[in-house]
Amino acid sequence: MATALQNLSNYGSGAAAKLTAVGERPLSNFINRDLSLLEFFKSVLHEGLDESLPLLERLKFIAIFGSNLDEFFMIRVSSLKQRLGTKIEVSTDGFSGPELLTEIRSRVLKMTAKQSKCLTDSLIPDLSREGVVLDSYKRLASEDRARLDMYFDEHIMPVITPQAVDPTHPFPYISGSSLSIGLYIKPVLSKRVARSFAKIGDEFFVRIEIPSFLPRFVPVGGGDETRFVPIEEIVTANIAKIAPDAAPDRCHIFRITRDGDLDLRESEARDILETMEENLKERRFGDVVRLEVARSMPEQMVRHLTECLKIEQDDVYSVDGLMKISDLWSIVNLNRPDLKEPSIRPEPFDRLSPDGSIFELIGREDILLHHPYQPYSTVTDMIAEAADDPDVLAIKMCLYRIGEDSPIAPLLIKASENGKQVTALIEIKARFDEANNIEWGKRLEEAGVHVVYGLLGLKTHAKTTLIVRREGEKLRRYVHLATGNYNPATSTIYTDLGLLTADEEIGADVADLFNYLTVYTEPKKVRKVLIAPIDLRERMLALIERETENARAGKRARMIAKINRLADTEIVNKLYEASQAGVEIDLIVRGICTLRPGVSGMSENIRVRSIVGRLLEHSRVYYFENGGDPEVFIGSSDWMPRNLDRRVEVLAPITDRRIAAYLSEKYLPIYLQDNAKARLLQQDGSYVRPEQNGERVDAQLHFRSRSSMHEFPIRN
Repeated sequence: MATALQNLSNYGSGAAAKLTAVGERPLSNFINRDLSLLEFFKSVLHEGLDESLPLLERLKFIAIFGSNLDEFFMIRVSSLKQRLGTKIEVSTDGFSGPELLTEIRSRVLKMTAKQSKCLTDSLIPDLSREGVVLDSYKRLASEDRARLDMYFDEHIMPVITPQAVDPTHPFPYISGSSLSIGLYIKPVLSKRVARSFAKIGDEFFVRIEIPSFLPRFVPVGGGDETRFVPIEEIVTANIAKIAPDAAPDRCHIFRITRDGDLDLRESEARDILETMEENLKERRFGDVVRLEVARSMPEQMVRHLTECLKIEQDDVYSVDGLMKISDLWSIVNLNRPDLKEPSIRPEPFDRLSPDGSIFELIGREDILLHHPYQPYSTVTDMIAEAADDPDVLAIKMCLYRIGEDSPIAPLLIKASENGKQVTALIEIKARFDEANNIEWGKRLEEAGVHVVYGLLGLKTHAKTTLIVRREGEKLRRYVHLATGNYNPATSTIYTDLGLLTADEEIGADVADLFNYLTVYTEPKKVRKVLIAPIDLRERMLALIERETENARAGKRARMIAKINRLADTEIVNKLYEASQAGVEIDLIVRGICTLRPGVSGMSENIRVRSIVGRLLEHSRVYYFENGGDPEVFIGSSDWMPRNLDRRVEVLAPITDRRIAAYLSEKYLPIYLQDNAKARLLQQDGSYVRPEQNGERVDAQLHFRSRSSMHEFPIRN
């Protein structure tokens, strides 16, 4: 089974080098996690810069880059700012708080400059030539401007409210992420009124918020082209209708980003649901962590905003061109298949006959699902069958991100109405999905579903379903364990794996897990699965230690981990120790990775790669050679402190020989061969493309045409 993996043990590796310095800073043993995350964002941005991709695919990556950066400031930068002045002066990666914020600003400025240049000089002109025109109001013909002026009168003017800042009007509340227009105007008052407002002065600052419910890019209309104008340009062109003294060239766009990390003090909460609802309201008033301003904004206005928002000059980012580029999704979603990659059509799940029961199939053999190459409907069809099956007695599910239009929640409601005992663990602390999950939780409760809102002090990140079915005189458990959320919408753009099994010991472990979640009863014994925070960390460390001891004993020793993030110091140090013992280690880490690979005497046997392509790599797979008797696990957990210690996570062993062979000999090796969308992590934390010596290998493209494991032969 290990043949294909052994042949790839040196793939993409270079000569091991000693730990050196970059610039004036000596390298520590760890890459800074925030700078590592920015390097991932850079990879996303580079996909947008890639002229070999279809235009709307490139625009999609530019929009994703904008969304990623917004969240980075809302969560990571806000956290770093809160730590300033605390006792945490220098972290394990050698950066002090101020140094790190300075480095972040430097890197962000370089990336956003590239993003703006790409949009202005490349993407927008190229899209225009293809009939998707993001136009400027100033360049429009008079009849088009008249049409948009009418749109302003009818749809924009009634819903915007200019807010003055003067001695009688304090600086207004500004919501995070919304676009605003700032300008100075002179008061236009009668003499009698002017005497009453003598303190206003010659001019005052006015802020106009552009409501987020209005379309960001307004269709021009007319002609055969798909033409749009940014809404802020329509507002500034019509500014005199709001303030007669104002002129378009005095209007300047700005936008703020607020702290979005909720501080949920669960130990003080009597009702976690009520507390979360209150915290969601407070998120609107988080501290300002970034101010984006148009490059044209005069220094006087920038100073005024920084003073009123109580921020520093280093929190200000000047922007060339479009702001809030995440809004470009409305253009990306246009029906122009000629400007996008071909759609992925899931391979039909032909293992199941139209009239057959999925429970009969799972009862005979374990099933591996690979999304989006195989239809997510297999999972929803299983829940639907369970809801109607008179022999199904209970359904239990962990729901982390449900999705606004989830088909899963209505099926659970139907199952409850059909008399099943239905339990739903809904994680209302899932960041930025809190409100949606709360709403679904209330609807499920109203339908009679037993809803649990997570454990005190822990997030439930496990993606797990347990179905209990009466079969003759016995009760049988059917389990779905997955790497991704129960959200069919994201299943089309995330790569994920799911295991369907009727294994008795796994079923017993998952049953104990749900008891742990509902009545805080920690399992006395875990048979097969790995559960955080119960035993996942200890067992992972033991698995790494076993490979280390095997290497020292001259046995075959090999590890592969395909994960989203690696930032746990204890795990990293164990991997360093394993490398020094001679264990060959390949890590496929999508985002953050704090481990430095290829360092002589420390990590020369470790290679790290990141796959950034059309789909978001989201599956987690762990392979341990075990002296020739490999073990493979899939599940929800990364190697992060939060996953190992502060979340409920599940990893399942792959005990089916055919599935284990597929993952070991086909699935993981293809990712290690990828030279099209892979980036190789360097000692300094940067990434480089692998050399294409021979056939071009794109793992995601490969699976699109060869997604089934059922044709894969078992190698003896």
